[in-house]
Amino acid sequence: MQIIPLSEGSFTIDASKQFIPFDKEADLLSERNRGSLLVEIQPFVVIIEKEVILLDTGLGFCDDLGIPFIHRNLEQAGIAPHQVTKVLLSHLHRDHAGGISFPSKDSNERFISFPYATFYCQRREFELALSGSSASYQPEYVRLLEEYSRVVWLEEEEGWIDNFIHYQVSGGHSLYHQVFSISSRGKTAFFAGDEAPQLQQLKNKFIAKYDLDGRRAMEWRKKWWEEAAADHRTFLFYHDIQTPLYSRY
Repeated sequence: MQIIPLSEGSFTIDASKQFIPFDKEADLLSERNRGSLLVEIQPFVVIIEKEVILLDTGLGFCDDLGIPFIHRNLEQAGIAPHQVTKVLLSHLHRDHAGGISFPSKDSNERFISFPYATFYCQRREFELALSGSSASYQPEYVRLLEEYSRVVWLEEEEGWIDNFIHYQVSGGHSLYHQVFSISSRGKTAFFAGDEAPQLQQLKNKFIAKYDLDGRRAMEWRKKWWEEAAADHRTFLFYHDIQTPLYSRY
């Protein structure tokens, strides 16, 4: 099993839900708006046998040439975007789902970022994203999934994908947030999206104000931490500035 972080950089976010780039060498958090959080934006790719599995898709930003950051970062890791076989979506907030599609340089049209991959998404989370009920969602980034032929809509509270990926609706950060365990040859990559976004939160009891149900998310983290030593689990932290991966074995 090979796990590769695909960092898009550090950003601050406040109540406006805008992600502002942050230079750790030059910028000061104290100069940002009150209540700003400093986070990494960090999708992951997990490679096992013939599978190239992408976990969440980043902000959806493009460089000056119009190339999506998620494509550029994959290529820097030696992976062509068309080689991605599965895209697993923890939830559809903009910072995790923005890279599902990308804009044309010449029109307002958008295109699926990984046209040869199968996307796995909670149906109820998708419906919530399109409802306009929260500024954390940007429907135009995810709407293409509705017409895309290679989407598996997950309907159950938990289940299996191809017998080696387990998913479970955890519902702490957003109503239908889900977590994934990818197992291969006695090892497990565990991705809990925004319910275990940083190592510090996993180790300590912490109720996050930005979670829909902070207490539920905290109880999940406690459970996951206790289980980790038994199944050779490596945690993947989407928002951790310093520690993208942590193995508790």
